[in-house]
Amino acid sequence: MVVISQVNIQQKKSFVTKYQDYLGEFVYGGIDGSVTTFAVVAGAVGAGLGSSVILILGFANLLADGFAMAVGSYLSTKAERENYQKQRDDQLQAVQNWPVREREKLRQLYLQKGFRGPLLDQVVDVIASQPEQWLDTKMKDELEMIGEGKSPIATGAVTYLSFILVGLIPLVLYVYDYYFKFTGNLFLYTCVLTSLGFLLIGFLKTYINQTSRFKGMLETLILGAIAASVAYFVGDWLEHIITG
Repeated sequence: MVVISQVNIQQKKSFVTKYQDYLGEFVYGGIDGSVTTFAVVAGAVGAGLGSSVILILGFANLLADGFAMAVGSYLSTKAERENYQKQRDDQLQAVQNWPVREREKLRQLYLQKGFRGPLLDQVVDVIASQPEQWLDTKMKDELEMIGEGKSPIATGAVTYLSFILVGLIPLVLYVYDYYFKFTGNLFLYTCVLTSLGFLLIGFLKTYINQTSRFKGMLETLILGAIAASVAYFVGDWLEHIITG
């Protein structure tokens, strides 16, 4: 029973760790989604556009910009994996073609780490006898490269999903208003709702960066507010110029 329990705990940890790897993509996709969509809404409000136009612009930005960001995330992760594999293949060829030279490089590496005498010889012998471990050592300690374990497809999908989910927040009340007519200051309540979204994303960001929660949440809120303010006043300025 104890063994089964330990296995179950380990499986749960692996499950959690697996999805924690993609939390960064979720956070930054959400930040971009909420900021850019809210900026579109603020700019449209500043220009005096109606709710229907705001919805058109907001959803166009949400789907198109989110897809572009997801593609960029996918290509970036894919390129990192391909580059790592290419370098690993090159190191494998070096080990196979020049084993004496590569073994001496391994020896010098652990000599710099402080290993001496018989212990140094033993460490070199053990690592050199295991090709995969040898390659891992070369990649990490010689090239300072660590393999990218995340799936490019999953990375892009998480980015797109978070962009849409969090980016929908500034549009929720406008969708409601379109169908049921919202009573109250629509833009003001949208600002409040979006601010809560900024705070949530800021909180998740501090979990990734291991920084102060208050600082991270405040920073995200301020940056989102600045982006929205710029969009609002630019929209208002252009509306006055165009309409005279």
